[in-house]
Amino acid sequence: MLKRLTNLLTLKRRSREKQPEIGSTPADVVHRENKWRLLHYRPRTEGPAYKTPILLVPSLINRHYVLDLMPGRSFAEWLVGQGHDVYCIDWGTPTGEDRYLTFDDVCETYLGRAVRKVARSSETGKTHLLGYCLGGTLTTIYAAKHQEYLAGHIALAAPINFHDDGLLSRWTRTETFDVDKLVEANGNVPWQLMQGAFHLLRPTMNLSKAVYLVDRAWDDQFLDGFVAKETWANDNVSFPGEAYRRYIDELYIGNKLIAGEFALGGTPVRLEDIENPTLVLAFEHDHIVPADSAAVLVDEISSDDKEVMRLPGGHVGAVVSRKAAEHLWPIIGQWLADRDGRSTPVARAEAAE
Repeated sequence: MLKRLTNLLTLKRRSREKQPEIGSTPADVVHRENKWRLLHYRPRTEGPAYKTPILLVPSLINRHYVLDLMPGRSFAEWLVGQGHDVYCIDWGTPTGEDRYLTFDDVCETYLGRAVRKVARSSETGKTHLLGYCLGGTLTTIYAAKHQEYLAGHIALAAPINFHDDGLLSRWTRTETFDVDKLVEANGNVPWQLMQGAFHLLRPTMNLSKAVYLVDRAWDDQFLDGFVAKETWANDNVSFPGEAYRRYIDELYIGNKLIAGEFALGGTPVRLEDIENPTLVLAFEHDHIVPADSAAVLVDEISSDDKEVMRLPGGHVGAVVSRKAAEHLWPIIGQWLADRDGRSTPVARAEAAE
């Protein structure tokens, strides 16, 4: 009880004086273009254990370091420790000049360039691709058109069927939501507006966080993780305007991806064209991407090697919590290992495009 009170009374000073080591797994920037960067996490000392690297693709809305939260709570750090060769896209912070950045610019040009660079660094000429949230929608669309570079695809809490029972789906389909006026008025869509919408999904979320914080305040390890996650949750970025307009118009309102009517680079995107090994992960208590919206992908693709797993947990906690390290990460690691051969642990030069 005394430690709980002491920790609560000193929480503000603790947050100020002991900043969490967020995004601290050692990495090198191997490509930089406009605002985005391709990070390559430094392999473990003995070298990678697997032939095929993995490229992590986070959402456009949030910072990439949700996948590298802090030492001991980092999915990227864990993958490196297991012997995987790990890359990650950091989308960066769009500025006013990015208001005309299109969905194709992001998915076809930027993501495509990252995939090709990582694939060329591999002795197999391919890469695994893991997309989280909107990042998973991007990787799914990309995978439907460019399977030649992919050894496997993991869609992690990725919205595919946008006409679900979730509030985000319902709100975007109301007559009063005018995405054109929103983009014309703001250019890039402000992160504050999007964060406000996410808070409205669960209006009591902050209260429940406070109650949980008081209950677990005696646990220093919990407090460090809490501060790190809250730092990430409040460190958001705005959405490039034109990309957002198409994201809402054609995916949320038109639901064109599941209908086979979405196009990338002027050619149709057909989910049934995905023949690569695919793992779909959905979370039963995900209030941002309902489990059915994510799980449906496995029914739409043609791969003979496909699997869907519905797991307990929410959109973020199930991915970055201590429970994630015990349950989710080993599932992903085993899936990757089962589809790859062992690599000779030798240093490889970065591929140049």
